[in-house]
Amino acid sequence: MSQTLPSGSLSGKTALVTGSSRGIGADTVRYFAEAGANVVINFRNKAPRAEKLAAQLRELGVEALVVGADLTDPESVKAMFDEVERTFGGLDILVLNASGGMESGMAEDYALLLNRDAQVNVLETALPLLTAEARVVFVTSHQAHFIRTTPTMPEYEPVALSKRAGEDALRQKIPALEERGIGFTVVSGDMIEGTITATLLERANPGAISARREDAGKLYNVSEFAAEVARAAVDPVPADNTRLVGDTGSFGGE
Repeated sequence: MSQTLPSGSLSGKTALVTGSSRGIGADTVRYFAEAGANVVINFRNKAPRAEKLAAQLRELGVEALVVGADLTDPESVKAMFDEVERTFGGLDILVLNASGGMESGMAEDYALLLNRDAQVNVLETALPLLTAEARVVFVTSHQAHFIRTTPTMPEYEPVALSKRAGEDALRQKIPALEERGIGFTVVSGDMIEGTITATLLERANPGAISARREDAGKLYNVSEFAAEVARAAVDPVPADNTRLVGDTGSFGGE
């Protein structure tokens, strides 16, 4: 398998990926490090896993900063970016990957708090650190991106609606970002094999993943989708600021 990003293509750059101790976030941050970027690994409660990943990436010759932060807590987010500023001075790539809402035992408004309010706050808190020509990527799903026109499983609907609300709120920032030369891309993917969300969906609705795989013909796995997220941070920004990954034939227009 060829390298996702050219070796050395991100030398001297710094990239932060939220929720990068595991899954899509971990693979995305690994692709950036393999291309020479210094990286910030953000986690909420998986410190040992984040530290293990950081140790692996340092062997590539890059710096890897591990910062725990609860993205729904503005003070925690501010402390994270203060540490990034002290360590690296600025930020060239920000990937808004962390999301959720299907966890049990959370407050009713948790999905909206995490998938909309926290995403906007993370971007706004990062803004002073973003360099000229920096790139921001927001990671979402087709089930959320197309929720206005294509119904999804009842179990996922609150999450889908909250992620679409987050996408819409972030898109309102595009003109201000463009004024500063900062590119913004939404990466939307179909269900991803092996993610926490897919596992929770399968638990709530047995057979959901296999049914979607049959309908789409193929579902991306974690590393394949992470490669698309990483490329979105360096490829030209699409005219509609949207990178669709995987089959969209089952989804209506926006």
